[in-house]
Amino acid sequence: MTSVAWDRRRHAFGRFWGTFRHQRAGMVGLGVLVVAVVLALIAPLFIDEGVTNVVRATGEKMAPPSLDHPFGTDESRRSILLMIWWGSRTSLLIGFLAALLSIVIGMVVGIAAGHFRGWSGAVLMRITDWFLVLPSLITALVLAAILGGSTFTIIMAIGITTWPSTARLIRAQTLSVEARPYIERSKALGAGHWHITTRHVLPNVAPLLLASTTLEVASAIVTESTLAFLGVTANKTSWGTMLRASYDFGAATYGAWWYILIPGLCILAVVMAFTLCGRALEAVLNPRLRRAA
Repeated sequence: MTSVAWDRRRHAFGRFWGTFRHQRAGMVGLGVLVVAVVLALIAPLFIDEGVTNVVRATGEKMAPPSLDHPFGTDESRRSILLMIWWGSRTSLLIGFLAALLSIVIGMVVGIAAGHFRGWSGAVLMRITDWFLVLPSLITALVLAAILGGSTFTIIMAIGITTWPSTARLIRAQTLSVEARPYIERSKALGAGHWHITTRHVLPNVAPLLLASTTLEVASAIVTESTLAFLGVTANKTSWGTMLRASYDFGAATYGAWWYILIPGLCILAVVMAFTLCGRALEAVLNPRLRRAA
C-alpha cells in the first residue's frame, strides 16, 4: 500500500513538473530563486560576518564600482558585494520563516473556521476580520518596536500580522471541499473531525497553500525591508538595513548610486522571482486557469 501511494505521488509530481516547466515566467523565477538561495547557503564557506565589521574594512569611503570592489563601498569602506551576499541570509531567512508562520496560522484558522460551522467558526472569522482591518505594516512596526529588535521578533511581527488573507482564502476552499458528496459519506461512515480535515480537506487546499506561500515570502521580504528602512531592524545586515544606511549617510546627495541601486535591485529581483513562481503555480494548480491557458 505504501509503495502504491508513493508511486501515485511520484506520477503526480511528474505531471506537475511537466506542466510547470512550460511556464516560462515561472521557470525564470525559479532559476533566480535557486541562485539566490544557493548563494545564501554557501556564503559561510567563503565569507563570515566579519565582512560587516567596520574595523576590517579596507576600501575607500563611498568608492564607486571597481575591480577590487565590483559593487563599490559604503560609508564605512565595506564592500557592497560582500554586504549584499551576507545580507541575503538575513533577508531570505526572515522572508521564509515569516511566510511559514503566516501560512501555518492562516491554514489552521481557515480550515477550522470552514469545518466548524457554529459559533466557534463565527468567532474565528470575527477575529480574522479584526486582524484584516488593522494596517499590517503599522501593526508589525508597533509589535517589532515593543518586542525588541531581533530576528525572532521581526519574524513574529510579520507572521502575526499577515495571516488573515490566507485564512479567508483557505476557509473559502474548505467550504467548497466540504460541500462535496464524499465528505458526507465519510461522516456517515463515522469519520471524525481530525480524519476529515487531515485526510480530505488538507490535501485539497495544499495546492492553494503552495501557491500562496510563494507570494507570502515575497510580501514578507518587502515588509522586512520596509521595517528596516523605518528603523526597526534585526540587528543584522540585510538588504533593508543597507537601504536604511544609504539614506542615513546621504548616499543620494553624495552621488553613491551603487549604494542605493544594488540593494534595491536585489530586493526587486527576489520579490519578482517569488511572484512569477507563485503565478505559475497558480496557473498550473488551478484547473480553470489551466484550461483557459
